[in-house]
Amino acid sequence: MREMADERRRFGYRRLAILLRHEGKGMNLKKVYRLYREERLTVRKRGGRKRALGTRR
Repeated sequence: MREMADERRRFGYRRLAILLRHEGKGMNLKKVYRLYREERLTVRKRGGRKRALGTRR
């Protein structure tokens, strides 16, 4: 699961559970969530947009 999370950084535990199910490793969603938390995996957030400083005229 850690390998899949590293490959697909924007996937959360729900989407990883779906991928695991497609690979034939069907796991309960609660179990996937528990393992996801134990591995301290989180969805990597995208950087914010830089805002222009000052006023526009």
